[in-house]
Amino acid sequence: MLLKIYPENPNAREIRKVAEVLKSGGLVVYPTDTVYGLGCDINNSRAVEKVAQIKGLNLKKEHLSIICHDLSHLSYYTKALENNIFKLLKKNLPGAFTFILPASNNVPKLFKNNKKTIGLRIPNNSIVLEIVKELGNPLLNTSIKDDDEILEYMTDPELIHEKYGRHVDIVIDGGYGDNQPSTIVDCTVSPYEIVRQGKGEVEV
Repeated sequence: MLLKIYPENPNAREIRKVAEVLKSGGLVVYPTDTVYGLGCDINNSRAVEKVAQIKGLNLKKEHLSIICHDLSHLSYYTKALENNIFKLLKKNLPGAFTFILPASNNVPKLFKNNKKTIGLRIPNNSIVLEIVKELGNPLLNTSIKDDDEILEYMTDPELIHEKYGRHVDIVIDGGYGDNQPSTIVDCTVSPYEIVRQGKGEVEV
């Protein structure tokens, strides 16, 4: 199903519909402030495995990321953060970043790699933030990529629906996506390290 939701004022009924699909183990493609993402409820292990299958991910080896609604939501899934790291997050979120942080015991086992870290996102996009808020749990987040090497990320929701529609329950049309991914910042080392420079420019 291709579902139109406007980012300026997401329709509460449509947001509830998406959250209900996620609660029942469904998969959803959604817009972020960077590229379109494919995700599911992180507490539904069967749904997580389905996403891994579609994307060809090895859950034990991959660095998986999750989308939280706000900083208090994020802090539930991380170990106690040092002051300077918390300030860095506060200054840059919501935003086009994935922060690698030490995972707390609240992170489902499927997500824990050998390093016990987790990638955390709070995108500056009202659609996905409202979905996570309504769901009450973070979303597993993985980028939608194109097979065409020149256009690495897919930006047109209708084309995304053509490619992924049969694999997922809902593709949200929230307008054209960006083709630049998030900036990945590793906060488990001191000083923090930019692993991948993407759309986000870190403010200190």
